[in-house]
Amino acid sequence: MSDLKLTVLIENSAPEGLIAEHGLSLLIETPRTKFIFDCGHTGAAFDNAKTLGINLAEIKFVVLSHSHYDHAGGFPKLLDFAPVEKIFTGKNFWEEKFSNDTYRGCGFDEKFLRARGIEQIVCENIFELEENVWLVGNFKRRYEFETIPKKFLRGGNVTLHPAGLLSTAQNFQPLPPLERHFVPDDFSDEIILVLRSGDGLTVVTACAHSGILNIVADVSARFDLPIRCVIGGLHLTGATHERISRTLDELKLLGVEKILPCHCSGEEFMKLCGEKISTGSVIVS
Repeated sequence: MSDLKLTVLIENSAPEGLIAEHGLSLLIETPRTKFIFDCGHTGAAFDNAKTLGINLAEIKFVVLSHSHYDHAGGFPKLLDFAPVEKIFTGKNFWEEKFSNDTYRGCGFDEKFLRARGIEQIVCENIFELEENVWLVGNFKRRYEFETIPKKFLRGGNVTLHPAGLLSTAQNFQPLPPLERHFVPDDFSDEIILVLRSGDGLTVVTACAHSGILNIVADVSARFDLPIRCVIGGLHLTGATHERISRTLDELKLLGVEKILPCHCSGEEFMKLCGEKISTGSVIVS
């Protein structure tokens, strides 16, 4: 694949003149189409797009990697800029998300989509968006040390407005004890983007809650192709030095030649990696 372009619309850091927030949103441009991969938290990503001279009026579909607020919460704001017709999600996307007892979900539901005539397409394993561009989910767990923190939960009861939308303020209110019906979050809703370039693949991951090594190894096995590049959030903030070092070593053993981390990858990992991307970064392949 040639003429592939990724623009970071928002992540945790930004140069002067652009907005940063805890979240991630990417504009993906292929030879055939343009789409948004995740929408950040507040919609500030799309203010950045305007600053960068990006016309969002051409965006007809969106990929939401999972339903955490910092990746899907900005979606309603995108509708002020783009005529979105479809969203692509993983399975179980609508199961509400929590960190301990605090709501961390996307803040909207299926009613919100239906009221606006937006179609949801669920991707479970491998879904081809176009030639050499896929969404992938349902990852096999191959590395036991890539565990999911116990604070991440799903389930519970959340009351939405009649319009199917939670306000930003409501997103972060702890639920009363009697309303808690949680189970550990296995992130079965998580999907990633896979792009083919030449004889290898590029993996674009938003948070890698399933474990970046699990994801890379599984994608490589399913496609029977090497992973040349990994881009995005790797969820190693707060990880031990041992896990960070081992992850970097294992990625190299898996054949990954280039790592461009951001968002939740953690300062230590990015320092050891020697590279990072930030709001406004452009990656061309």
